[in-house]
Amino acid sequence: MKPNENGIDRTLRLILGVVLLIASYMWLGVAAGEITGIIAAVIGAVMLITGLVGFCPAYRLVGMSTCKVNH
Repeated sequence: MKPNENGIDRTLRLILGVVLLIASYMWLGVAAGEITGIIAAVIGAVMLITGLVGFCPAYRLVGMSTCKVNH
């Protein structure tokens, strides 16, 4: 998998992923099975994973990349 996220994109994904995971447990009721909490936790986990690995499958599907192209 060739990275398709730049540093800023990855950092924002990591921050947003952590915030969503914390919010899902603290306020959105993921432990109680609330659907909003579950959705927030899943989105947060995906954001966190894509931020860590630097690859976004959705970017690949639409042919997008935030990395600089080296020519």
